[in-house]
Amino acid sequence: MQVVGINSSPRKKSNTDLLLTTVLTGASDGGCKTVHIDLYNYEIEYCKACDTCYKTGSCVLMDEFPDIYEVILESDGIILSSPNYINNVTAKMKTLLDRMADTVHCQRLLGKYSAAVSTAGGSGAQEVADYLNQSLFIMGASVVGSVGVNLADGEEMFQKGVDQSYQLGIQLADAILTKAEYPDQQQGHAAMLERMKQLVSFRREEWPYEYEYFTHKKWI
Repeated sequence: MQVVGINSSPRKKSNTDLLLTTVLTGASDGGCKTVHIDLYNYEIEYCKACDTCYKTGSCVLMDEFPDIYEVILESDGIILSSPNYINNVTAKMKTLLDRMADTVHCQRLLGKYSAAVSTAGGSGAQEVADYLNQSLFIMGASVVGSVGVNLADGEEMFQKGVDQSYQLGIQLADAILTKAEYPDQQQGHAAMLERMKQLVSFRREEWPYEYEYFTHKKWI
């Protein structure tokens, strides 16, 4: 069992990364191998919306995105973390997510589990964490939980968030170990898979790689 945690705070030793590291500690104590990735150590270019990944399964951009993506696909659990930057994730995290459009179409994260953490100076941390989980959900991952901490609420609340992050890691490891199922989410995954099946079938002449992927998975 492997869990990858992806940090998108540009600050070294940030509060956001502390929460992420704590989730990873919980996952490790729960029996998972863990991998920590700092996005600001990688060169990731903006998506060009060229559709090449849909057509061929490869990207035209020659950067370090594939290094991160390989770890994501190898992992059973994925934790995303970002501070709140004007009611959204950091630009680095958004760039990573934008590069994963093919992951949405092909539902590559089905069978995997997600968690998310976020911090904010004043407000909105939970909303950002929810956005991160929703992004992974539409790629197929089942959401275990999230932690959002607004620093304006004080040190006691931040420490509570740290404690919750550790428990989230334990819960994530348990979900992976037991192959937990969430009926409401399963319905959402089934609906999304059907939607993508129809889309890829309709565009099969334009997107041969994705159509072949669906055929190989016996979804078409």
